[in-house]
Amino acid sequence: MRVAGWRVGSKYGCCARRQRERVINQGEQRENADGQFHQCGEGFVSLAPRSALFAGLIAASLVVFWQPLSLLIQSAWQHDEYTHILLVLPITVILIFLEGTNPAAVPRYAPAIGLALLGLAAGITEAGRSDKLALGGGGVLSLSILALVLVWMACVLFTYGTQVFRSLLFPLLLLFMIVPVPVSLLDRAILFLQQGSTEATFLLFKLGGVPVLKQGFVLSMPSLNIEVAKQCSGIRSSMMLLVTGLVLSHLFLRSLWAQVVFVFFIVPMAVIKNAVRIFTLSMLAMHVDPGFLEGRLHRDGGIVFFILGLTAMLGVLLLLQKVERRSPGVADTPSEGMKPPQGAQVSIP
Repeated sequence: MRVAGWRVGSKYGCCARRQRERVINQGEQRENADGQFHQCGEGFVSLAPRSALFAGLIAASLVVFWQPLSLLIQSAWQHDEYTHILLVLPITVILIFLEGTNPAAVPRYAPAIGLALLGLAAGITEAGRSDKLALGGGGVLSLSILALVLVWMACVLFTYGTQVFRSLLFPLLLLFMIVPVPVSLLDRAILFLQQGSTEATFLLFKLGGVPVLKQGFVLSMPSLNIEVAKQCSGIRSSMMLLVTGLVLSHLFLRSLWAQVVFVFFIVPMAVIKNAVRIFTLSMLAMHVDPGFLEGRLHRDGGIVFFILGLTAMLGVLLLLQKVERRSPGVADTPSEGMKPPQGAQVSIP
């Protein structure tokens, strides 16, 4: 009876242990599904306190930098050369949520690195306020937003550590695109686009058999004179193409050389796209109606030529993907941000 009793007890003991293990596993699965725990070699580490701390630090940074941030949004809304900033912020947030699923990135506090980066941001902020620096033309705003980006990076490092920071490196670096370019550098970029657009448009007229003379930024034809002014440089659509190209290269190209080639292709594509726009409007004005130079296509038709430029970029992207697939060892190596999630999700609110 003792043996039988032992056997019966052992049987029910095994069942009880299995039941307890099943309950524990279900609880762990629920915790992982809720995104509140991350499984690592040291067990389950709660992410809820980190997320609360991170949210608090981000909220504090918004309060401290509210004035330059509001000026940034106002500039992006009112000036064509800064419109891309309105695109960068939502794209960055989306990429952070999409790419914050790397199971190998174990969140750990890194206060030393975070505080060092925070000190750098404080130094940049103080330099922007110093009277010793001649920062005219929006230079102070540029330094303030640069400091804000560094503060956000410091928040990620402080609360989630270096592994999570590396897994989110691209969207975090993309935040530097919201730093407004100082006017002195912006004028040089606009001048470059003006010169490139003028030369490309002049070449299109020559290829089209249209008699044309070029003097500076002025193109003279028998029945029309046009000037490629600053407003016609295409700086807004060029910045939009740059942001879009950076994101596309990160998501769909796997080798560094292909990403570099694709990004370098953006600049000539922006110039060619703008030249096609100027050429099309000029031909319509000469052969159909002069009102095209003042009409809706001139004012609001930039999106049409932007789509044409984007289509050409997608064609180059597909070509580079084909070259990558033929390159040994590239097709089977997905980019870090696009690896499929395996295990628990590490999300940053």
